[in-house]
Amino acid sequence: MVETVEVVAGTTVDHLTATYQAHYRSLLGLAALLLDDTASCEDVVQEAFIRVHSARNRVRDREKTLAYLRQTVVNLSRSALRRRILGLKLLSKPMPDMASAEEGAYDQLERDDLIKAMRGLQRRQREVLVLRYFADMTEVQVAETLGISLGSVKAYGSRGIAALRVAMEAAQS
Repeated sequence: MVETVEVVAGTTVDHLTATYQAHYRSLLGLAALLLDDTASCEDVVQEAFIRVHSARNRVRDREKTLAYLRQTVVNLSRSALRRRILGLKLLSKPMPDMASAEEGAYDQLERDDLIKAMRGLQRRQREVLVLRYFADMTEVQVAETLGISLGSVKAYGSRGIAALRVAMEAAQS
């Protein structure tokens, strides 16, 4: 009796586990550039893995697992920001400022200025710059991840960098 083995399309649990171990930190960093607190970032990344795990049989090409995870992190970060914005509209009190650190204060101020400048960008510009320069994705990968054309990636990236340059120069003045 010859036993046949059925080949199942999709990402296996073992492959997803290996992807989790290899890319958790980079996905957490991606979320950190789109969100502003560690707990939310961790929640977003964990939720992304849970969702991809639940839909792993629909991922036909195992090599695209990381791309699905990145897209899910971006989408969940957007949702978290939308919920946060709604909460801020309902909340009339301003958020307290963070205390400054004594060591590396200048570097921290530059990082704070950069973060403020990034938050001031249009959503697409911020997403393109984060994926392109933090996640070290090619323009083609960014276009696929965000579901926009390559020309749009180039335009958003160019305009985003120009806006960052202006904002950073204004902050240093």
